[in-house]
Amino acid sequence: MKAVVTVIGKDSVGIIAEVSAECAKHNANIVDITQSVLKDYFAMIMLVEIEKMETEFAVFQRELSALGEKKGLDIRAMHEDIFNSMHRI
Repeated sequence: MKAVVTVIGKDSVGIIAEVSAECAKHNANIVDITQSVLKDYFAMIMLVEIEKMETEFAVFQRELSALGEKKGLDIRAMHEDIFNSMHRI
């Protein structure tokens, strides 16, 4: 089972490191990542494996969101199947 993590906001040093550390804290393995900086804005999408997570997915979502609030970023996590359903025509 996988999840999609998105991060959007003003660029700053350490965004990838902090989001990666939060994933590692919950035993969510990053399998793919893409990121861009457009002028001063940072955008990232990560695909993470969540089968071996040690906490509930809702806790993972809340803690990523809290990290985002602390850093002035919008960080969201969504189950891959929900993400795919939302983007299917």
